[in-house]
Amino acid sequence: MSLSESFAEFANVFRTVAELKGSDLFLKVGTPPCVRVTGFVRPLDLPPLTEDQMLLVLESIASPQVLDKFQKQGDADCSYEAFGVGRFRVNIFRQRGYIGMVFRYVQSRIPSLEELNLPADPLRKIAEKPRGLVLVTGTTGSGKSTTMAAMLNHINHTQEKHIVTVEDPIEYAFTDAKCIINQRELGQDTETFASALKGVVRQSPDVIMLGEMRDAETVEAALHAAETGHLVISTLHTVNAMQTVERIMNFFPTHQHEFLKQQLSQLLVGVVSMRLLRTKTGDRRVPAVELMVDAPTIKETLAAGKIRDLYKAIRDGGYYGMQTFNQALRVLIQGDHISLEDALAAADSPDELRLEIRGITKGSRPAL
Repeated sequence: MSLSESFAEFANVFRTVAELKGSDLFLKVGTPPCVRVTGFVRPLDLPPLTEDQMLLVLESIASPQVLDKFQKQGDADCSYEAFGVGRFRVNIFRQRGYIGMVFRYVQSRIPSLEELNLPADPLRKIAEKPRGLVLVTGTTGSGKSTTMAAMLNHINHTQEKHIVTVEDPIEYAFTDAKCIINQRELGQDTETFASALKGVVRQSPDVIMLGEMRDAETVEAALHAAETGHLVISTLHTVNAMQTVERIMNFFPTHQHEFLKQQLSQLLVGVVSMRLLRTKTGDRRVPAVELMVDAPTIKETLAAGKIRDLYKAIRDGGYYGMQTFNQALRVLIQGDHISLEDALAAADSPDELRLEIRGITKGSRPAL
């Protein structure tokens, strides 16, 4: 296959991403298109991209508003629907004076919680909460967006509610089932997450999904929305529940922390922290999930401000469906899904994981 100046022919690259079960497509001037498959980036058997080809792709996928933002700021986000393939979340940027792009592949069909190998029963219970704040956390590419989409789709097919999403950009396009779902995109339908959230609460929502909580204003608005009777689902780039609570606290000055502790103890109904690991066969990745729910011990720990004790409360909270990363990793090892080496590399505390595999529990929190 050769790349010509025709975007229609270039579109074959998107099909290749889907066929390879890739997660990301990387476009850079002077380099062949590259695809991330099971966590590894590999070049396609194609010629290096030219500056003209990159400009052609940019003008073919971006709206005038996105192009204007890119010209002014040097980067922009958008989504692109590749015919017969699915949606891509796109980040456009400049590097060394040239255009660069990364396309995140978003499959058209929203997978179920079971298909994602997630702890389905506890996540369904979280999604069915009438109010509160749910945070799905993890590094970039850990599966946060897909997990949120699966939770929302569960609500969509089991409850009669109004769901409003605020995204940058829209990733999964929902089809109304039992719910009515309105999806708003930053830059096109609203300016910021915080301003959108203030408007959303006047639109009679039951469930609000925010693509990301980026600043104190958005966090404050999300907490207010949860406090006034809505279920708010959002993401943070934190690696576990303990760091998530610390991040929220650090958005605000110290004199507000006492009030925040009480708020979080009442409003935080779930923290789902994600990491993806390669299977032993190397053909796919599976999630290891730390799960914290609003169990009595968690509420007490948050209210007392004993954030460092959350790990022990999660570890000992199996009755409520909670689990630490180490516990999730141990299950994956015992099921022969992942190697011990990969599990130790992903663990918060490798030494503690070694002990847990031998049935020994030690310490109250992961090593920092």
